[in-house]
Amino acid sequence: MLVRNIGTSIYRQMNFSIIRFALTAAAVVSVACSYAQKIYTVTGTYRYVASENESLSEAKQKAVYKARIQALADKFGTVIAQSNSTVMKNSTGQSSVDFLSLTMSDVRGEWLEDISKPKFLDPEVDARSGLLVITCTVHGKVREIVSPKIDFAAKILRKEPDKAFESDIFKNGDQFFLWFKSPTDGWLAVYMIDAEQTAYCLLPYMNDTDGQAAVEGGREYVFFSLDTADGAERDIVDEYVMTTERSAETNSIYVVFSPNRFVKANDSLETGGLPRQLSFADFHKWLAKCRTHDSQMALMPLSVTIRR
Repeated sequence: MLVRNIGTSIYRQMNFSIIRFALTAAAVVSVACSYAQKIYTVTGTYRYVASENESLSEAKQKAVYKARIQALADKFGTVIAQSNSTVMKNSTGQSSVDFLSLTMSDVRGEWLEDISKPKFLDPEVDARSGLLVITCTVHGKVREIVSPKIDFAAKILRKEPDKAFESDIFKNGDQFFLWFKSPTDGWLAVYMIDAEQTAYCLLPYMNDTDGQAAVEGGREYVFFSLDTADGAERDIVDEYVMTTERSAETNSIYVVFSPNRFVKANDSLETGGLPRQLSFADFHKWLAKCRTHDSQMALMPLSVTIRR
């Protein structure tokens, strides 16, 4: 049954038992050791020139992302240089970075949480190109990456539960799936942040009271698909359809994975068949706390735009 629009509207099909994995002693030691890692406070500013087809909200989202990369690069330096750009490796001073090629995986630190909301100057128009310019300043807590994160993979799929249908642009009524694979056993959570800054827990599924979604290393998953679910899983699978009442809307998808056991945020199940939800501020506090206490927890932020 179609419930109602929330940026994503939900079709629900529910109930299957989640596989559980035992928490090993090594994982306990790993989490305990992360408490000693130093947390830094940083500030970063970036001037982002939007493309012709980007909306103001999309441009602001990218400006925040790039400002965070700038702050991390300034504090910890970068780890790679690509052939199509010059990337300075600097661990102490200011970094000169070509953001056309630099991503979060190229810096030696990770963003844990915002101390204050990102601040934007009034939008400008570039005199030479005529394109929209967004200047953003961020202020937050970070830590240095001292060991490589687990290299899991996740893809947003449109209309078909097959990774060949990867896309971040949806039309009203398109079905939403998520493909996932990790090299190790672990635990997974998926959240969607809509245009109203509400965080919805998509995984673990709605009727899972355990609060933990376990995944097996080396196995390919397509979540939110009844057709591809195993027999034991079919009773709890939630299926999703993307809709919007705006001409276009951009939502954020947070894929959170760790080889160490963790429990979803303390959210609420509202009426009307909607997913469990909480405010973005409370979600961000939960995520920052988890990542501060678990240095192996990895985060992949994705975005999806829905157009009428």
